[in-house]
Order: sequence, then C-alpha cells, then structure tokens
Amino acid sequence: MGLSPAWGARSGPPVDDTVRALEPTLAGEFALQAGKLDEAAKAYLDAARAGNDATLAERATRIALLAKDNRRAAEALALWRKLGGDTQAQSAAEATLALRRGDERAARRQLNALLASGQEGSWQQVVGVLGVGARDPEQAARLLGRLLDDGNVPDKLQAWLAFGGLAQRLDQDALAERVVNEVVRRFPGEPRVALLRASQLRQAGKQDEARKVLGALDSSLLLVPELRMAVAAEYDELGDFQAASTTLARGPQDDQTYALRASLLARVEDKTALTALYQELSHDAAKPDPARRLLLGRIAEFLERHQEALDWYRGVPGGEQRWPAKLRAANVLHELKRGPEAYQALRDLQADAAAPEDARRDAYILEADLRSRDKNGDGELDAFARGLAAFPDDPDLLYARALGWERRDDIARAEADFRKILVADPDSTAALNALGYTLADRTTRYREALELIDRARTAEPDNAAIIDSYGWVLYRLGRKEDALTELRRAFTQQKDPEIASHIGEVLWALGRKDEARRYFDEARKLDPENRALKRALEKIGE
Repeated sequence: MGLSPAWGARSGPPVDDTVRALEPTLAGEFALQAGKLDEAAKAYLDAARAGNDATLAERATRIALLAKDNRRAAEALALWRKLGGDTQAQSAAEATLALRRGDERAARRQLNALLASGQEGSWQQVVGVLGVGARDPEQAARLLGRLLDDGNVPDKLQAWLAFGGLAQRLDQDALAERVVNEVVRRFPGEPRVALLRASQLRQAGKQDEARKVLGALDSSLLLVPELRMAVAAEYDELGDFQAASTTLARGPQDDQTYALRASLLARVEDKTALTALYQELSHDAAKPDPARRLLLGRIAEFLERHQEALDWYRGVPGGEQRWPAKLRAANVLHELKRGPEAYQALRDLQADAAAPEDARRDAYILEADLRSRDKNGDGELDAFARGLAAFPDDPDLLYARALGWERRDDIARAEADFRKILVADPDSTAALNALGYTLADRTTRYREALELIDRARTAEPDNAAIIDSYGWVLYRLGRKEDALTELRRAFTQQKDPEIASHIGEVLWALGRKDEARRYFDEARKLDPENRALKRALEKIGE
C-alpha cells in the first residue's frame, strides 16, 4: 500500500536552512574552483536564498561584481542588505555596482554617506572603491573630484594623504595638486604633507621643485626613523640615489639603514662612498656579529671584492644568518670562477641534516640557477630533479622549474609543474596566475587561461600582477578596450615594465601608436631588458 503524500511529507525529518543551502554552496565552490565566476555567483546566490545566510549573500555579491554580472550582483546585494551584515561593506558594494552601471550620481551618494558616517575604516572603503571598483581611471578621477567638491572627506591627515596618493596613481596632475593644496591648508607644518607635495611635483615632471621641497625640510625631522626613510624613498624615486643615501646616513644607524645605503650607493655606482661605508663597518666587525658580517659580505659583493665577500660569509659564526651566508658564499665562489667549489658547497648544504629545510631547498634552486648561467641545461634540470627527490612536489622548486621550462619554450612541461602545485594547493594564487598567464601568453587556450586567472582574481582582486594577467587574456580574446581598462588599472597600482609593455601593445593594436610609444618608453626606463618589452617591440617591428 502506497504512502499518501500528506503522510509521507509529515514522516520525514525537518529540513533546516543549512541543509537546503548545502548543495548550492558546494556547486558554487566547485564552479569557483573551475574559474567559472558566473556559475559561482548564481550558485552562491541560490545558497544564500535557500539558507537565509548573510555571509553567502555577501560572497555572491562579491563574486558577481568580480564577474561583472551587474544583474546578479544587484540581486545578491539586495538579499545581503535584507539579511543584515556589514553596512559599510554593503554601501561600498552598492557604490561599485553603481559605477559599473555608469550611475555616478548613485555611486557618489553612497560614497558620500560612507565619508559622512565617521565610522572607523569608512574613508578606506571609499579609496578602495575608487581605486578598484571604478570602470576606468577616468571615472575614478571624475568621482574623486566630485567627492572633494562635496566636502565630506574627514579632517584626518591619513585620509587626505590617501586621497592624494590615489590622485597621483590615477595620473591626474591637476587633481593631485588640488588635494595637496588642501592638505597644506589643513595641516600646515606637517612634514608628511611636504613629502606628498614633493611626490606630486615629481609626478608632474617638476623634478627641481620637488628637490627644493625636500631640501627645505627641517633637518631635525630626519632623526625620526620613519620620516628619514620616507624622505630617502622620495629621493630614490627622483633618481637622486646619492641624496637618498646621505639622508639615510643622518641619525642613529642600524643594519637596515646600512644595507639600504649600500644598495643605493651601488645603484648610483658610487664606489668611493660605498668603499668608505664598507671600511666604516669593517672597523666595527671585530666581534663575531653574524648580521654585521653577512651585511659586509653583501657590500663586498656590491664592490665586486669577491674574495673579501667570501671571507666575510665564511666568518659568520652561527645564528640564523649562517644559512644565507652559506648560500651567498656559493654564489661568490661561482663569481670567482671556482665553479666546482661552488657546486660542492651547495651539495654539502643540500646534505646537511642540521640545516633548515628552506635553506636546503634554496640550495637546489641556487644550483639550478648557477647551472643555467653556465649554459648547462642538463645540469640545471638535474639540480631540480634532485631537489624534488629530496622535497617531493615542493612548490618553490616546482615553480622555479616551471619558469625554467617556460624560458625554454617548453610550455607543456611548465604547465605540468604548475598543475602539480595546484594539485597540492588548489588555491595557490601564484600558481593559478602564472599558469593562466602562460596559457594566455604562449598558447591559444584563452578560455582556459581566463578560468585560471579568474580563480586567482577571486582570492586577490586587488593584486596588480593578477589584474595584468586578466587584462592580457582579455586582449588575447579580442576584447581590446576591456583589456586596456584592466591593464591601466594594474599600472595605476604598480609601475611595472611588463604591465607598461602590455598597455603599449594593446594601444598599438588599437591604432593609438603615439600613446603606445609613450608606454614602451616608460617600460624601457623601468627595465630595458624586460622580456615582455622585447617581445612586444619585436612583434610590432619597433
């Protein structure tokens, strides 16, 4: 005898919201792991509805925004607001959605509400929306200007410095100058304001004026370590490495400032000043201080005094510095053309049971690098093979070998190593991005590349390298204007020669050759030997 529907319905255990949400949540997670953001957003929204779960609604909103699925993002956001949660994050998401739709009035209303709320972190949310959520830098700059007009930016130095920095990253000189002028008016005499002014002048191409601003700072302020480092960094950006080193030399010194000074002097190739610094430190190195001896070894390397560097490294008596000293000593031996000794030193470290695992692993990676420099491809591969035998499926070894395969144009083997990393750690953003970029750049498997890069974007939506990969795969898919938007967004976050080269290539494909050449020139200034730059110039015949 069959059961009646009513009786059967009453007889089963009650199904709670968590159970109802389980299946779509799993579907969403599987879609996310496959890089299918549209499917993931739909599944998570279904899960949020089934489970009445604000956390799932938030996740659905963020994934839909990342997928640029405005309709589903709006549905998820409405549910998220209904179920409760972080109201600041909801307002930021609503502003982002409005920007994506081109409704700048609504976005402005939400962002002004955030600024006027006075809540902790509200202005940071606004900077984040403008920096990452806007459709393009022009839209972000336009809205930033209107927010300044509205007068709701809190009277906090950090907030104004952040908005000034955003204007500079957006390459909006007039807007940056406006912010700086307002900061000077509100916070007179604050040294960090002078740093912002110098930075703004530098980015506007007014190098001499920027130097005057830095030079006018009260020298007593440089005794404050934080300010001294910031001033030195600004001189560094101006290309005044000598001035940066002189700034760092003021006030109390420690191994960090000594190391930075040495690096700056090496970059400007001021061997006279670097030698003086080396001699100054050498006098204080009679005691067996591991950190100081390691630093002296590095400075001796800068000066190409390799035998002295070797002596310093071998004189590191113990402590955690002992292991990097052994690695550097092997490198110096190689520079001294004592290859067999270098390789034996690395073999000894690889076999040293007392050494930390990361030092032993790095010894295999360094050996592979030295073999590569010796044009010994078989030796390089043998070093990786022995390293992976000692540390099976170690992600750093696999990653280094994958990059080696890519340089050899053996994309199949590079992919295999990247995928081994992902088997052990499916959420490795470095491997997801590297594999996705490799497939986009070196194959025609663009859809697969996009799914991998989308998985990385989900984990780190603000990562400039991942945004660059995303823009690049969009270009390879023929979406040139979308690609340009993403690549320019990446470049506002990180001035990188590869990103600049990608922008140049896309602009060239769009017929905007003069603008493209400007970006290629920018890439040359950053790194004339960059591989992406060389490939792009070869491709366009420049």
